Amino acid sequence: MVLQADRRQHVMKAIRTFEEFRDALHAYRLPRVMIAALELNVFTTLDRRTWALPDLARELKVSERGLRILCRTLATAGLLVKSGNRYRNGPLGATGLNANHPSFHGAYLELLRNHWHSWSRVTESVRTGLPLDRDHSDEPDYRRQFTWAMHHRTLEIAPKIAAHLSLKGAGSLLDLGGGPGTYALAFLAKNRGLHATVCDRPAALDVAREIAATHTAGKRLSFIPLDLLSDEIPGTYDVIWYSNVLHIYSPEENRTVFRKAKAALSPGGRLIIQDAFLHDPQGIYPVDASLFAVSMLLFTETGDTYSVKDVTAWLANEGFTAIRSLRMKKENEDWEGGILEARNAAVPVRRRRRPSR
Repeated sequence: MVLQADRRQHVMKAIRTFEEFRDALHAYRLPRVMIAALELNVFTTLDRRTWALPDLARELKVSERGLRILCRTLATAGLLVKSGNRYRNGPLGATGLNANHPSFHGAYLELLRNHWHSWSRVTESVRTGLPLDRDHSDEPDYRRQFTWAMHHRTLEIAPKIAAHLSLKGAGSLLDLGGGPGTYALAFLAKNRGLHATVCDRPAALDVAREIAATHTAGKRLSFIPLDLLSDEIPGTYDVIWYSNVLHIYSPEENRTVFRKAKAALSPGGRLIIQDAFLHDPQGIYPVDASLFAVSMLLFTETGDTYSVKDVTAWLANEGFTAIRSLRMKKENEDWEGGILEARNAAVPVRRRRRPSR
């Protein structure tokens, strides 16, 4: 299939014929059916029951013909299970897509639904170079909803990364621009001697506090309201975790953040960056990283995705040393090859002892 990514070479099969171009465009069909199912509340209504199609159509207040075609298509993807004229949820439909289940990813699903409509306006953003609805992202209600979405997005991957990323010897961690603090809590759960601080906008920290109150490690998490570009970072930390923030800012803005992070790191401290890095010499692969840059065009003033080579150069220019990519297993990483580490080489000044009298 044209849109099947080759994970070993970070590329997709080249589109060379009109038929392949057509097939690539047709890839929108199943995603749009899935969004329709979310909009109609199909998975939550099915819940743990098996429904006859006419009964389900009456419950959802939709046509039986339309629902039959929709459910049959969802069954081809394993989201529903068909038995004669009856349907039930598949494993994911019954859990993560079902509002009645504790693992429901509601805020993130809502974000994905909204992104479908935003991506239909890519042409507009390409023409202007500006994001859509520029003032919307600063509204507290939007910021809260977005922060919950990021929590739902990160719930499964954060513990995997925390389990495989050693913080041995670190006593303090700053989750810089950490939103819901999901990663900070995962690091705290893995490292009992660690204390962490999450900094972000006040509306995001409101969500982080709610989440921390339900987490066993939440008592070791502190909160600092902070504007990354305007404010200095208070305190000193052994590790600064800068996850999925790099792509929001321009190169110059990220270098400003790096300077502030370096000043807040203890001697030999680590800045660990997680993001959608580009890895090839031309700066176009992996494909997910290039596609994600389109999201940055749609939703940020200056954001983009960047190559490991470029970010390494920015870090070196700001005085960081021992810059390296951290290898993670595919199932334990958020982005392909997406973690970069750098160290603060600053040496503490030793005070001379006053001669004893």
